[in-house]
This record gives sequence, structure tokens and C-alpha cells, in this order.
Amino acid sequence: MIAQMKVHGLMFDPYNNTFIVILRDEEQSEMLPIWVGKPEASSISFALEEVTTPRPMTHDLMKAVLDVVGAKVISVVISDLKDNTYYAKVHLMYEDSEYSIDARPSDAIALALRTKAPIFANEEVIRKQASDELDQWLENLKPEDFGKYEA
Repeated sequence: MIAQMKVHGLMFDPYNNTFIVILRDEEQSEMLPIWVGKPEASSISFALEEVTTPRPMTHDLMKAVLDVVGAKVISVVISDLKDNTYYAKVHLMYEDSEYSIDARPSDAIALALRTKAPIFANEEVIRKQASDELDQWLENLKPEDFGKYEA
């Protein structure tokens, strides 16, 4: 079973000196925090704000290549969580064939935002990441902690 997710927020985690992309399901009942690096957070932020850079960034280049060859991103799926590492798949349609490509979740999310493709997460991934400590940490966050990307 998979749940459709939306980028709910992007925030800085000062304890780990990294950024967190917060995905939430459409019913706002499930939350999936994914820790990402600064370059990936910047790319996601640019896509959320619809910022265009003077020269294409990596995810813009990926989208341009897909557009030129006529491939379409069907969806992105956060597919697994092993040893605190998330895994994702980018599902593409090219001509009459569908392809599934392994990707880091941050790259997959940045590409999905640029191509307007839906983002999904396997229910098992959501269940694996759920813990009392994480839930308590997330419950204590204030709305302003999520930045201006709240959906």
C-alpha cells in the first residue's frame, strides 16, 4: 500500500546541521521527515519557490534532458528505509515503456517538484520511521519551524 504525499515543509535541523524535508499525506495524518544535505535542500527550495537560476542546476538539467527525449516522470516513490537511509524510485514513461530508476529521495523529490509528478511513500516506510521519540519531537515543532512552504 502506498500513500500520496506532499512537501509540507523544509526546515533546518541545528542538532545535525542538516535540512529536513517534511512530507505529509493528503489527510495530514501521516508525516515523513527526510534529512537532506544543503545542496538538495536548496534545489527543493528553488522548486517550491519556482526560482529560476541563470544556469540550469542539476535537477533542472535532468528535467531538460527528459523533456528533450520525450520521457515523462510518472511518479516518485519513497520505497524503503534501511539502517536510517531512505530509498526512492523515479518512475518514468518513455515511448511505450515504463522504467523504474533508483534515486536518493532528495533528488527524486526535487525532480518531482520540477515535473509536477506525484510523490508517494510506501506505508511500510512510514511505519518503519514512526517512533515515539520522533513523534514527540515533531509534535513539539511550532508552525514557524516549517518555514514558508506549508501546504
